Parts: sequence; C-alpha cells; structure tokens
Amino acid sequence: MKKMFEQSLHPEYITDEKGNRKSVVIFSAVFEKLMEDIADPVAYAERRDEPIMSHGDLLQELKRDGLL
Repeated sequence: MKKMFEQSLHPEYITDEKGNRKSVVIFSAVFEKLMEDIADPVAYAERRDEPIMSHGDLLQELKRDGLL
C-alpha cells in the first residue's frame, strides 16, 4: 500500500553522497492536495470543544445576521 501511494505522488529524491534520502520533490498540485488533507483534521480538532448547533439554528442565526 505504501509503495503504491508513493508511486502515485511521482516523487524525486535528493540524496546525499551516501545515497541517503535528504529531500523529496513532488508536483505542487500534489503538495497542495496533501496540505488540504492535513488541514481538515487539524481544523476539526481545533473546533472539537465548540458547542454543536443544529442546521435549523444555523439558518436562523444567518438570517438574523443578514447573511442569508
């Protein structure tokens, strides 16, 4: 699984004189997608303790605030 995932990224490795991987180069679109995938659970974790609001209450609040 890891190898298949790695191949789909099409990485290029920068190595030291001993052949040890030091850096990796990937397409910017791949990098941006990875950053989005990381940001989603981080945002969820940051808001975990916020009160829950029903969809109806949200709509009511948006209307009250003139946003809907």
